[in-house]
This record gives sequence, structure tokens and C-alpha cells, in this order.
Amino acid sequence: MAELQQIIDHAEQSCKAHGARLTTKRKQVLSALLLAGRALSAYELVDYCKQELGETIPAMSVYRILDFLQGEGLVHRLNSANKYIACAHISCDHDHAAAQFLICTGCERVEEITIPKSTMNTLKNHIEESGFQLQKPQLEIDCICNRCTTP
Repeated sequence: MAELQQIIDHAEQSCKAHGARLTTKRKQVLSALLLAGRALSAYELVDYCKQELGETIPAMSVYRILDFLQGEGLVHRLNSANKYIACAHISCDHDHAAAQFLICTGCERVEEITIPKSTMNTLKNHIEESGFQLQKPQLEIDCICNRCTTP
């Protein structure tokens, strides 16, 4: 629990540095994502907050909170699953590359990884050569984790 509080405190300071506030409800939703240890949809977050934290937060509020947390770089939205996950680098003070996610199609475990900038630049160049513009550099790759492949 002490580690969770340290992460929340760091997130609060990060928000303050941007002129934003990490309100009590925002802290609760962020805590839920950190405690769950897996990607959750907004409605799964509503249920998790009620069952695990004893807090009732309406779905529309959860969506607004998730938008805020995503804007602050504290959570990521997994577009392919329409779920959210706490940033793996939430306690870091330095810039990171674009978020890349390995998603196990067996157990839905998600791992955030870093892809070298040079690889992303090459990909961006290929996209532009094909007549497209990169909108978001986030990649989501469907995989099978080692736990699911081990008999």
C-alpha cells in the first residue's frame, strides 16, 4: 500500500506541475487501475471501484476521469480492446518513447514496452512513403504470453 501511495503522490505532483488537480475521484480511478494490475474498461472500473474500494462513481464520470488521466500521461487507452491501463512509467520523471503494448490474447495480460526511436522513425517514414500520416504512434500487438503457452 505504501508503494501505491508513493505512485499516487508522484502523479499528484506531476499534475500540479501541469496546472492540473488530481482530485479524490481521479485518485480512486487511478488507484483502481494500479491495484487491478490489468486493463479495465470504464464499466469494469465502475464495478471495481464499487466492489474493491467501496466507492460509487458513475460511468460518465469515469469516462471524464479517464480522459483527464490519459491527457496527463498517467494511463493509456488500449484502442483494440477499449480498455485502460496505468502507465508503466507513471513514477518516472523523464520522457519516454511512444507507448507500445503486447497484449496476450489468452489471459489479456498487457505489457508496456519501449521501441527504439530509430525503429519508430523508420515506421513513420514507410507510412509517409505510402501516402499516409501517422496519427498516434501507439502500437498494440496481439501475442500469447509465456504463461499461456506453458502446458
